[in-house]
Amino acid sequence: MLRQDKALIAGIAAYRRDGYVREMRDPPAIWEEGESRVLDYGGEGTKVLFVPSLINRAYILDLMENASMLRWLSGQGLHPYLLDWGWPGEVERRFSLTDYIAGRLERALAALEGPVVLAGYCMGGLLALAAALRVPARVKALALLATPWDFHAEDADTARRVAEMVPFMEATMQFSGTLPIDALNTMFAMVDPFGVGEKYRDFAGQDKASARARRFVAMEDWLADGVPLAAPVAREALSGWYGANATARGQWRVAGLAVDPARLEMPAFCAIPARDRLVPASSARALAARLRHVTVIEPQAGHIGMVAGTHAQTSLWRPFADWVLGLS
Repeated sequence: MLRQDKALIAGIAAYRRDGYVREMRDPPAIWEEGESRVLDYGGEGTKVLFVPSLINRAYILDLMENASMLRWLSGQGLHPYLLDWGWPGEVERRFSLTDYIAGRLERALAALEGPVVLAGYCMGGLLALAAALRVPARVKALALLATPWDFHAEDADTARRVAEMVPFMEATMQFSGTLPIDALNTMFAMVDPFGVGEKYRDFAGQDKASARARRFVAMEDWLADGVPLAAPVAREALSGWYGANATARGQWRVAGLAVDPARLEMPAFCAIPARDRLVPASSARALAARLRHVTVIEPQAGHIGMVAGTHAQTSLWRPFADWVLGLS
């Protein structure tokens, strides 16, 4: 225990001393509404709109030099776009999931003119799935990257405990209109309580100049750069998804329409990271099992490492690009 504590402290200290600053500049925005915008990463070929989670910053898909899925794809015969949800402003703080999906996401799709491949990451996969079911004429295929479905598949008790925290946050949510970042981080730490210690102990022993260590620091900075969640969305997602498991039980609806993956007629792609602690593989597999025309890969990676880690190109980027290019 003493050795582990020493390594943990050393890892945290090394991270705090690091002077890394993200220097990537955003590409031009081709559409904006409120705090949200669609960024155009250029390229030729099939249009792919990436939909990230509402909780974290969108730039995990454009993390750093040589660790940007979007910039890599733009050189592989694809034309990627990124929906950056932005910080919830006065308008967005009153948004429900229906407002984000049937409103903002669908209008972003309309701005791209023509059917696109819609790719959702984590929570963004659920938003993308709902949109694909609502406006199939605008979506030619759907990709779901580390997307949960059965929130009780791995550990129902922990999922329910996350939901049980919501009533204690009501005073804060009514005051600010959001569930703050610190509260979100606390809740998700409940899902993987030992993960923080393990990753910093591992970082303590890494060569700090290595590509792996540089990406670790960039990822940690991204995790710390969180976004508060609109209060109506927090109640719906945490109580409905985590508490009631509304997705897997067929009870989640967007603008009155049930979100049923079995009704999806278009090709689908599911990337299920085998070492994902935030979205267990069993939760994501339950979604893949309900899709009719699905290609599934299970990279030996974690939730973030699959999209931005040192082996992301071979684990996800290349298989995803091959799938999109093969659609025609």
